[in-house]
Amino acid sequence: MRSGADYLAALKGPRRIYLDGAPVEDVAHHPAFAPIAKTIAELFDLAADPESGISVTDPATGSTVNRLFTPPRSREDLKAYREAATTWARHTHGWVGRSPDHVGAFVAAFSAHPEAFSQGERDFSANIAAYHKRVLEENLYVSYAIIPPQVSRATTAHAWEGDLIQAGVAEEREDGIVIRGAQMLATGGAVADEIFVSCIKPLGPEDADFALGFAVPVDAEGLKLYCRRPYAPAATSEYDYPLTSRYDETDALVVFDDVFIPWDRVFVYRDVAGLRRQFFDTGAHVFGNWQAQIRFMVKTQFIAGLARKVAAVNGVDKFPGVVEKLGELASLASIVESAVLAAEYTAEPDSNGMWRPGSRAVYGAMGLQAELYPRLLAILRDLVGGGVLQVPSSVADLTNPETRADIDKYIYSPSAPAEERVKLFKLAWDVVGSEFAGRHHQYEMFYAGAPFVVKGYAYRNYGFDGALADIDAFLSSYDLDGAITR
Repeated sequence: MRSGADYLAALKGPRRIYLDGAPVEDVAHHPAFAPIAKTIAELFDLAADPESGISVTDPATGSTVNRLFTPPRSREDLKAYREAATTWARHTHGWVGRSPDHVGAFVAAFSAHPEAFSQGERDFSANIAAYHKRVLEENLYVSYAIIPPQVSRATTAHAWEGDLIQAGVAEEREDGIVIRGAQMLATGGAVADEIFVSCIKPLGPEDADFALGFAVPVDAEGLKLYCRRPYAPAATSEYDYPLTSRYDETDALVVFDDVFIPWDRVFVYRDVAGLRRQFFDTGAHVFGNWQAQIRFMVKTQFIAGLARKVAAVNGVDKFPGVVEKLGELASLASIVESAVLAAEYTAEPDSNGMWRPGSRAVYGAMGLQAELYPRLLAILRDLVGGGVLQVPSSVADLTNPETRADIDKYIYSPSAPAEERVKLFKLAWDVVGSEFAGRHHQYEMFYAGAPFVVKGYAYRNYGFDGALADIDAFLSSYDLDGAITR
């Protein structure tokens, strides 16, 4: 399996990544990307460690591959997948939302259902099988860009002014297609190996030019990534910004300036119905979002632990009001964990033998995520109070003998000296108040789409038939003739 060093070496190729109007010359060593690239490299090293339980023997080839890139074929496989995904998530404490196992889960599910890619005018089933094989053999980090630019939410791309604003087909050639336009939001794209490009937003028949699914190397000629403001370079130290300095993923607008895509990298072509098949008929959507909920579970547990630590250091963890808040945090974290385990418990094999997590549990948790995460932060904010504003400006105040004495004297707790208290509250600020924290607040609320879209998944997958039948049966158990007048 590819090591972290191998992954970092692959980042040295020519990439057109833009920050502040200028191209980034060396992604692996640029202060905006080096920290997250190092974290991803650590994940690959962890996967290669036989003790981690992440590597597994591919029965088709006999080679060692990443379990997180394989479709589960039994209940035992599904459990092993959850444990492996949890191991990766715990390494980042849930703060890397688009780690390689996210899109890896989508590609794995695609590969289990090649028939979903053979129902359009062209048969791309062999392409998806070959691509999955390559992801396994090369242990690739694939990001994705599956949302159109926010030009207009009232219409789809065919009605927008301008030529191919959303990524679409500019030319069809004998050896492939030429893509022009843009797509978002390639989280991690700048440090990924490849980007899977498609559209999860529903399109109409007139949008066929944009109904695509394909994979493109990040260093492809004509591909450009415009990244949002990175937060890592402003992190003065790991002590001051312990999360920002390690886990700042890059979100990027992906621009296709007539990028050539060979046919063997195309999975969906001018096929509006094919877009839905690839995500939903294959089980990729529920499987990939189960991975996301495993990651979110670890993150909620991290925030709950942080809140408990803050309460203990402040000496208020026995106060009834504080215990109530910590109990609410525990309840919220337990809801997510229970949904993850319930999805595994209710999993069933589909027609092709891939075990799909229970959609009712997965989408039920997703439907509440836009409310759960802000509530977690609100409770933590309440518990830290002004403590996160009292901390010194940087670690320099602790290393300078002229200022250290005052810090030691005035910023401490009975159970924690100043250095430990400041360290704890710096971490809390990076969860609730820094730019990194703000980005994560927005991310967790909208990572799977607008709340009404996500709640729509919950609605459609709940299974109201049984509940409606119960209501109808109860209503039919009494009538007007049996009414008693009192």
